[in-house]
Amino acid sequence: MWRTGPWRRAAAGAGLLTADGLPGTTIFAEMSALAVSTGSINLGQGFPDTDGPQEVLRAAQDAIAAGVNQYPPGRGTAVLREAIARHQQRWYGLTVDPETEVLVSAGATEALAAVLLAFVEQGDEVLTLEPAYDAYGAIIALAGGVHRTVPLDWPDWRPDADRLREAITDRTRVILLNTPHNPTGTVLDEALLRVVVEAAERHDALIVTDEVYEHLVFDGARHLPVAALPGAWDRTITISSGGKTFSTTGWKIGWLTGPAELVSSALAVKQFLTYVNGAPFQPAIAAGLDLPDAVFAGIAATLQAGRDLLTAGLQTAGLPVSRPQAGYFVIADGAALGFPDGADLCRRLPELAGVVAVPVSAFCRGEQAARLRSLVRFAYCKSPAVLAEASERLATLAPR
Repeated sequence: MWRTGPWRRAAAGAGLLTADGLPGTTIFAEMSALAVSTGSINLGQGFPDTDGPQEVLRAAQDAIAAGVNQYPPGRGTAVLREAIARHQQRWYGLTVDPETEVLVSAGATEALAAVLLAFVEQGDEVLTLEPAYDAYGAIIALAGGVHRTVPLDWPDWRPDADRLREAITDRTRVILLNTPHNPTGTVLDEALLRVVVEAAERHDALIVTDEVYEHLVFDGARHLPVAALPGAWDRTITISSGGKTFSTTGWKIGWLTGPAELVSSALAVKQFLTYVNGAPFQPAIAAGLDLPDAVFAGIAATLQAGRDLLTAGLQTAGLPVSRPQAGYFVIADGAALGFPDGADLCRRLPELAGVVAVPVSAFCRGEQAARLRSLVRFAYCKSPAVLAEASERLATLAPR
C-alpha cells in the first residue's frame, strides 16, 4: 500500500522515481555526498561559502537577543512585509499593500508550493521553461497538474517567442516563469515578457514568477518583473527571497506579492504547510532589503567577478561555456573533453580534478534531457580562493 500515493506523483514529477517504484536520491544530494567523501570542491550545489552583509547578520543576532523567538504572524512580521513593499516600490515602481498583498514564506520553494497547490486542479497545465528548477516538476505533479515546457537551447538559452506563444492555450492554468533563470543565468527581456502577458490575457492564465536572483544580474543586464508590465498585475504572483541576495540560504525567508485575492488564496494553503518560520530572521531580511543601492551593486559585482574567474578556468580546461547574465551558475559542455554524458563526467570529476558539478540533464526531461546531455552546471557563488583553486584543478583536464 505504501508504494502508492501522492508522493509517487511528486517523485515522478521530479524525475526521481526509480525502475522498482521507489523514490530516488536527487543528483544534488548524490554530488554533495561525493564531494564530502572525496574531499572535492563542491561546485554542484548553489550555496555560498561566505556570509552576507554584516548589517543583516547583526540584525538577526539582535532579534534573537531581544526575544524574537516565538511564532511570528501568519502573513509574516509587519517589519518584513513593509520592507518588501518598500523594496517593490523602490526597485520596480510597484505599489504593494503590506497588509493584504504580501505573504512571507519558508523560502521561495514553499511560496511556489502554496501557489500551485492553491490554484492548480487535476489535469490543469502548468507551463515552464526547460531546463527548470527541479522542484517545479515535483510540485506541479503533487498538485495534479500537467507539466508542459518550452525548451531553452545551448548556448544562448533564449526561448523562441512563437513557440512560447503557441504553448500557452486555454488548458494553461499557470505560466511559471523563472527570471533570472536557474540553471542557465538567462534574463528574459521585455519583449518576451510581453508575449507571456498577452497570451495569459488571451487564455485567462495565471502568471507566477520566480525571481530569487533578481539582484544578481551582470554586464548591465536589467531584471524586469512581469508584474510591472501593463495589464499584468491583476493576474501575476511574484515570488522571491532573501537567501540568494544576502547569502543566507539556510534561513529560508521568502515571500510572494500580488493582488490581495490571489495572496489570500495562497495563504489558505500556506498556513497548513509550515504555518510560519524564521521569526528572528524576518527583521534581519527586512534590514537587508533597506540597505543602500551600493550594497546591492557590490553583491552583484562580487558574483560577477566569481563568474569571470570560474568561466576563465573552465575555458582553460578546454570546456566551452555559455556566459550567464545573472545568478549563481555557469554551464559548460563536457563533450569537448570526450564526455557526451554530463552525468558521467560529474561522477568522474572528483577523481579527475577534485571538483564536483551537476549535469544539466537533471533539470530536464525526455527529449530535452537528451539534447542537453553533455552539459554540466558549475556554481561560482564561492570565495575567490575556492574558485581559483577549482580553476587550477580543472585546468588539469585540458588536452595535452
